[in-house]
Amino acid sequence: MNDGPLIVQSDRTVLLEVAHPAAADARHELAVFAELERAPEHIHTYRITQLGLWNARAAGHTADEMLGTLERHARFPVPSAVALDVRETVGRYGRLTIDRDDEGLRLRSEDRPVLMEVRRSKRIAPLLAEDVEGGIRVVDWARGQLKQELVKIGWPAEDLAGFTPGTPFDIDLVEDGWVLRPYQQDAVRHFADAGSGVVVLPCGAGKTLVGAAAMAATDTTTLILVTNTVSARQWRAELLARTTLTEDDIGEYSGQSKEIKPVTIATYQILTAKRSGELAHLRVLDALDWGLVVYDEVHLLPAPVFKLTADLQARRRLGLTATLVREDGRESDVFSLIGPKRFDAPWKEIEAQGFISPAECFEVRIDLTEGERLEYAASADRERYRIAASSPAKVTVAKRILRRHEGEQTLVIGQYLDQLDVLAEALDAPLITGQTPVDERESLFQAFREGTIGTLVVSKVANFSVDLPDASVAIQVSGSFGSRQEEAQRLGRLLRPKSGGRSASFYTLVARDTIDQDFALGRQRFLAEQGYSYEILDAADL
Repeated sequence: MNDGPLIVQSDRTVLLEVAHPAAADARHELAVFAELERAPEHIHTYRITQLGLWNARAAGHTADEMLGTLERHARFPVPSAVALDVRETVGRYGRLTIDRDDEGLRLRSEDRPVLMEVRRSKRIAPLLAEDVEGGIRVVDWARGQLKQELVKIGWPAEDLAGFTPGTPFDIDLVEDGWVLRPYQQDAVRHFADAGSGVVVLPCGAGKTLVGAAAMAATDTTTLILVTNTVSARQWRAELLARTTLTEDDIGEYSGQSKEIKPVTIATYQILTAKRSGELAHLRVLDALDWGLVVYDEVHLLPAPVFKLTADLQARRRLGLTATLVREDGRESDVFSLIGPKRFDAPWKEIEAQGFISPAECFEVRIDLTEGERLEYAASADRERYRIAASSPAKVTVAKRILRRHEGEQTLVIGQYLDQLDVLAEALDAPLITGQTPVDERESLFQAFREGTIGTLVVSKVANFSVDLPDASVAIQVSGSFGSRQEEAQRLGRLLRPKSGGRSASFYTLVARDTIDQDFALGRQRFLAEQGYSYEILDAADL
């Protein structure tokens, strides 16, 4: 028996003793292929999943390396069934390949019984044609859908069919006073070697620069899909500053503008907007012979864009995200259609290198008044979170935290607009919501960057793709229930390196003994995944 921090169980769960001296190392290695399920104070529970193992294999990790992690850190011997299952699951990735010959696409395998099993699948049979040497012909349009269906039956195919070059377009980086960081170079190299896939980097770690460098590596017309118009403008500004692209080279395709240029930045909203029941704007994707499609914040990719992406398998595809967690459970579609994870740099590792700011995380628990508790008890389940999350006591606590961090750039972030209206008035701070015009949003964000505004109250529109490098304090008053992806985005607003190496402070205000506290536990799984601890404070002690 070893004195390790892990206990590996036969149901493929792994228990991590948080207080163990080797816990940080074990967590770091385990996160490569296992998903954190629960994260209470002392024992964290991970699960080894098929998709986690396949993503790790696609990123270059072997079954021996994964089992080595378990054996090195396990307190008791790794169950033989788990070791066998890991080897067999990892071994399934790449047993089938999709390639191309002069006649078109082929599904191939040296394991004939696997090919026969696949052909007999009712959902896959219509995607396949006649037998060919070493495999089965694939219907021309079915490349993406075939990969989706193969993952569902446990046989993920490695796509070796290559990509169309697209229309050539010269793009170079302009490294004037800056250079790509080592992990950014590694991310671009891993993507370029594969031609498709996802790069996972913390907010503030320069995902946009990875996208720009990938564009420079491919030298082709590029379509960039982003979450909103503010994000589109930030991408444009970054590309103009970091590359040889000019204003005439970059188009914006959004609700406000319909430009198609060699590099076109389109919002997810406009691509999913319907006219007469049709997705009218998808024709933008046929306007040019794109050689590269970049998906920013790929964990937020709307469902209609998955269907579109299934038809874009001949284009190089790069997904950028801070977390592969999707609240709709469609991680397997990201794996199939954008591509598997090609590079993942843990948040704490990049923090240790000085490229993102260290962060202190706090959960501040407040008590509901007797009246609020009675209203909460008498309410339907769907109303209880709003009552708890919107408690007026949170306004008082937010004021105390602002006094505690006087002079620091602070974001107050919430879910409910009426709550945010009250907070903005009480804190005498500007409010940004989805109803705020884009130009006004940009003006307020710029004033915050320049320091003329010290506190901003923001809705979920500030969760993603907003560059606020000087923000050092965030106060989260309410959120999207137990969303880990939202926790990643909100913490990420604070992680740009600070002058003097000072830490950022991330506060979550939680109503004690309510569903608000339960949801906070779910969101905090993300913090635990990345190696952050959080301190529980009582509001009365602030």
